[in-house]
Amino acid sequence: MPGAQGFCLAIGNWRLGMKCQRVVGLFFALVMVGRAGAEATEGAVSAAFAERVKTVKATTGQPVKELTVSGVVACDPDQSVSYVPLVNGVVVRTAFTLGAKVEKGQVMLDMRSPELSTLQAELNSVEAELKSALRGLKWAEEMLADKMLSEKELAEAQEKVGQAEAAKERVAAELEMFGEVKGRGVFSVLAPMGGHVITKQVTAGMTVAGGEEPLFTVANLGTVWIVANIYASNIPFVQDGMEAHISCISYPGQVFTSKVDAVSQVFDPEDKALKARIVVDNADMKFKPGMSVDIRFKQTASQSLVTLPADALIFDSNRYYAVVRLGTDRFAVREVTLFDTSHGKAYLTSGLTEGDEVVIKNQILVYSALMGI
Repeated sequence: MPGAQGFCLAIGNWRLGMKCQRVVGLFFALVMVGRAGAEATEGAVSAAFAERVKTVKATTGQPVKELTVSGVVACDPDQSVSYVPLVNGVVVRTAFTLGAKVEKGQVMLDMRSPELSTLQAELNSVEAELKSALRGLKWAEEMLADKMLSEKELAEAQEKVGQAEAAKERVAAELEMFGEVKGRGVFSVLAPMGGHVITKQVTAGMTVAGGEEPLFTVANLGTVWIVANIYASNIPFVQDGMEAHISCISYPGQVFTSKVDAVSQVFDPEDKALKARIVVDNADMKFKPGMSVDIRFKQTASQSLVTLPADALIFDSNRYYAVVRLGTDRFAVREVTLFDTSHGKAYLTSGLTEGDEVVIKNQILVYSALMGI
């Protein structure tokens, strides 16, 4: 039995040895041919190895450069209104929530203000003065008809009516600025426009001061801005009117297309970047203010260049090379000048021509043999 086991082991070693000899022989033939043609960087390989080499034809195309930057959704400032209180007071109640849709003229909150009480009292006073002036004017007209009053005295009565009416209009206009007056110093603040509430800084019982921070902001979100940061190295790439492709994690697989509306000419002091504004139709309300998005810009070159799969290139000693098939088992190394790579394609300005058969499988082995490495 030991003898039989030894015999089997010997047979196995013999087969393994023969297989290794065939592989070494194939590689040795490849290397030796390569060394022989190292000066011309072209030569032949064994037929068996040549069958394992895969090639594609070089084509021509216009290179497309891409730039992806981050951005944020913002409302259009021209389509939003913030309410800043005009007077000091106390908020009695609020009638809206953050993000709610509101209509123009809808009651947003009730507020009590001592300044409003003063204006209401002033309005009552000027209304009383107007009534008195109107009675005086009527009496003057009757007395003039009976020739018991001069026209000068009638003119004075008319002037008093005019002054009282002007005073009433002034106070009424001031009260109108508050909103809907309910009496006893309470008024309702109305929505200045239809849209969505994008900020809310007020609660019931809160004391507010006139002219300070806005209590709420209403914006029309039918169209929104996407503001992108364009850093110094990318300034020449992004231009007004160029197409922008927008994506975000909220809608995977969806890409929204728009155009650059304007690029700022002043650097933002915080982000150290120019701001590019992209106006996007938002009728379906998919974009929310504050949402983060990615923006991809594309730029297609005007010239047509030789292109091939980027994986076919070999980078060695700070230079790019490609292996070209000359015949069934003959290959050559060509130094190429790379213009750009995009989506797995390499664009070249020199080194290859359209139709060249470029090796894309086992090219490094062929390159090493032909270069004598």
